[in-house]
Amino acid sequence: MQKQRTRTAVVNPDEADRGSQAGVLAHLLYLHPAQLTVEEIVREFANDPDDFEQRDQVERAVDDLVRAGLLHRNGKFAVPALPAVRFDGLELGDRV
Repeated sequence: MQKQRTRTAVVNPDEADRGSQAGVLAHLLYLHPAQLTVEEIVREFANDPDDFEQRDQVERAVDDLVRAGLLHRNGKFAVPALPAVRFDGLELGDRV
């Protein structure tokens, strides 16, 4: 009997990070002007908030967005920066 070859999906870490960043930013823009703590963001995105890998993915997304100037940290809260809010409000649609 021949072994079946199975392909496993290879996840590019950069793509996974960009996906997490996009998800976190979109979620915070949707909820704006509400403010969420990083812990609340983790709970909303992670299937198991106690799982290190899932928690780390969300926390890295927040940190990367802060470094890019798209989020601000106010203590334990994360909020979208004004440029992100303004860009989100432009509704560019197909013009981009």
